[in-house]
Amino acid sequence: MTITFGLITEGTTDQAVIKAILIGYFGEDNISITPLNPDSKKLGGWGQVFKYCHSPDFQESFDANDYVIIQIDTDVSGETHYDISQIDENNDLLSPEKLVENVKDKFKRLIGDELYQNYAERIIFAISVHSIECWLLPLYCEENEKSAIDSCFDKLAEAVDKEPEKFKIRKLVKKSKCYQKISLPYATNEILLTHYSQNPSFKIFIEELQARNIPSN
Repeated sequence: MTITFGLITEGTTDQAVIKAILIGYFGEDNISITPLNPDSKKLGGWGQVFKYCHSPDFQESFDANDYVIIQIDTDVSGETHYDISQIDENNDLLSPEKLVENVKDKFKRLIGDELYQNYAERIIFAISVHSIECWLLPLYCEENEKSAIDSCFDKLAEAVDKEPEKFKIRKLVKKSKCYQKISLPYATNEILLTHYSQNPSFKIFIEELQARNIPSN
């Protein structure tokens, strides 16, 4: 039986990374993936993710999908309308785990208690601390940077500059085709399972998949 996933993400580059991960976890022949937000007619960005989850489209997305994945970065979580602080009452930085929990709580409030409870087992959060590029660091960066959560685009871009032939791209750019290429190794189950636990919020995402007991590769 084919498992269907709808993706609510900040952008098409995020969709490319998550698609590779889902293929690596479940097997390409076992899943069907549909971008819900953004698509060719919709704008991207974190604000649009919140907007979609607070719209009638969100509930309707479960009519055609077994599971809905909600992805958002946390790099600007302190901005107005996002409103998730990255520090605690003692001015200490929150751990990635705590920050993810706080963002998930915001989505639960936004979706509404009743609606969330109705679909909780079919909602999978992909909260990337602080960006989806951090999930790619285990593939390409030195051991001391695999778990990094800051400046991940710059770290990844630096790795590309050092070994462009390894990436099959000349330069890291925010385009879906570029991200399809650099995330492709995750479409291999062995590589995915070797690396996911090396970055904290990536590990949380895979654990969300595991918690659903969906038949996997």
